[in-house]
Amino acid sequence: MQRNITIALVGNPNSGKSSLFNALTGLNQKVGNFAGVTVDKKTGISTISDSLSANIIDLPGTYSLYPKSADEQVTYDVLLNQKNADRPDVIIVIADASNLKRNLLFCSQIMDLKIPVVIALTMMDIAQQKGITIDTVAVELMMGVAVVPINPRRNKGLGLLKTAIIELTQKANNPQPDFIDLEAISGNWLKDIQELADQKSNYAALHIACNYTELKYLNAAQRIGIGAVLGENKFYKSKVQADEILQRYKKIDTIMQRCVVTESPMKRMVASDKLDKILLHPLLGNVILLSVLFVLFQSIFWLARYPMDWIQHLFAIGGNAIGNVMQDGLLKDLLVNGILAGISGIMVFVPQIMILFGFITILEDSGYMARISFLTDRIMRSAGLNGRSVMPLISGMACAVPAIMAARTIQNRKERLITIMVTPLMSCSARLPVYTMLIALVIPNKAIGGIFNLQGLVLMGLYLLGFFMALVVARVMDFLIKTKERTFFLMELPVYRAPRWNNVGITMLEKGKIFIKDVGKVIIVLSLILWVLAYFGPPNAMKTVNTQYDQLIATHPEQKTELEHQRATAKLEHSFAGMMGKGIEPVIRPLGYDWKIGIALITSFAAREVFVGTMATLYSVGDTENGLKTLEEKMHDAKRPDGTPVYTLATGLSLLIFYVFAMQCMSTLAIVKRETRSWKYPAIQFAYMFALAYLSALAVYIIFK
Repeated sequence: MQRNITIALVGNPNSGKSSLFNALTGLNQKVGNFAGVTVDKKTGISTISDSLSANIIDLPGTYSLYPKSADEQVTYDVLLNQKNADRPDVIIVIADASNLKRNLLFCSQIMDLKIPVVIALTMMDIAQQKGITIDTVAVELMMGVAVVPINPRRNKGLGLLKTAIIELTQKANNPQPDFIDLEAISGNWLKDIQELADQKSNYAALHIACNYTELKYLNAAQRIGIGAVLGENKFYKSKVQADEILQRYKKIDTIMQRCVVTESPMKRMVASDKLDKILLHPLLGNVILLSVLFVLFQSIFWLARYPMDWIQHLFAIGGNAIGNVMQDGLLKDLLVNGILAGISGIMVFVPQIMILFGFITILEDSGYMARISFLTDRIMRSAGLNGRSVMPLISGMACAVPAIMAARTIQNRKERLITIMVTPLMSCSARLPVYTMLIALVIPNKAIGGIFNLQGLVLMGLYLLGFFMALVVARVMDFLIKTKERTFFLMELPVYRAPRWNNVGITMLEKGKIFIKDVGKVIIVLSLILWVLAYFGPPNAMKTVNTQYDQLIATHPEQKTELEHQRATAKLEHSFAGMMGKGIEPVIRPLGYDWKIGIALITSFAAREVFVGTMATLYSVGDTENGLKTLEEKMHDAKRPDGTPVYTLATGLSLLIFYVFAMQCMSTLAIVKRETRSWKYPAIQFAYMFALAYLSALAVYIIFK
């Protein structure tokens, strides 16, 4: 019979924890949330041996057991709360061998919780490049727990790690030695706290003594008893914590002297250090960053153009073929102009979504994404933020929802709130289908200077516009929100690594599947609802239209094809969807928009990318003569009642600017409410973004008209 245990992976940020999680679990992973909080919970199944399997939990990275952010608080609760459903049977502490001293502090704290521990040493190759030699056997003897060198990126050492886990589970009743003598620091009263809180270690009791008023899993009687013990023994939290850290480093220094040898007092300059001299240069580094972004956005158009064209023409041919086989009627219209048009609106943008996430994965995997935070720290400070806000903003290029959740790592409440309020201004992947469709419609596909694609330059400009407007709004909010609290940005830069191309490929496929599955469901449902609203209308109005065109066709039979097309347009205009668009047309007419665009603005509030599906449906309903035309071609041919094109340069640019700034996402508003615990901030966010979008779009339309 196979036994199952729970293993928690803990470690400092950038220590290789996520790489080990991927290596152990492979594709057997899922992402949820820890109970009661919005922090991501990555779990997976791993086979340790024929008789032992493990549920692996990847806990958020932290530098010590004294939490300073919501993510670190989750790790703290899982490890300290014995009633937590995720409490592990075994802990694997991932330690960076190239920064061993700092990592051993966290290792020693975990050990003293008396949960079985294995130390997995990563970055051994980087340590070797720095001229650092580690005697792992000696470290194991002095630490009193198993120490296993691993390289999860190359699947090295995983067998030895699993063997150490098996041995640990077989001698689970043998207690781990104390790393330091806590009673010598605090006193015998720790045993009283240990009993009152029902803890297995005096170190867990010390943490409860430090934080007992904030721990939800303690009952009133326990809090009263703990408070009495602390008062009686004149407990000073800061002094005890400082003494504890000093004692730990004192022993760690001894371990480092006996077990670690550095070739030279001067640390060798590894390849990462040499690259950083160039990539982090104040001037050259920013030029390189802009070049990287330029290549990214050029590639989105250049690489994705071919599969997008194939997909568009495939759906056009398929829709035409079905239209030729089936008889005219409700079912044919539903299948071709409802379902097929909605699906094509999803599939055509999958290549661009995959390319975007592929590039983001390469930047993260290579270590360059962390340098972007470092480079932009000065710009962030000018807006009242710091480099820690950069990661949520960059994540916003993928999706604002997880990006806003990532702001939990910002300790300063004011900076966290401002980051949450401006993150939706970053152009997310949901905007990408709208951008690319409108750019292809109104921006010529030509080269500037013989090498730069104009459409790619415009796309890059839209992303940069969102970023710089986020800084402007942040600066205004920094001026309006007064606080004396200040924070400093400290970040350890990971070493540069070659991207794991299999990981890049898996991420691209997963993101493509997520887009089709999650976003696709919304688009399909809304496309079908929109088809119903566009196909049906008030009976009297629709009857009047049919009667009018029946008479015209009878009078001018030679113009039947053209009149049938006009009938379809008139019926759409008098449908329920047309009534919605006509209702808001007076408000949006100054921006250069017609009632069809008005319908798309309404439906895309559910999700921005629905704009494309809406257009696909609106320009397909009742259209029998343009079966082989793509959506882009249909929109290009669209005319106003006076015969002028609907999508001029002014209208296209106005729409682009509107979608750069507008809050067209219910999910984002919901997560902002959840993170701020108030509807006030989502309301303010929606209002300022709509005002910014409307006024900016109006100005652009007037300028280019």
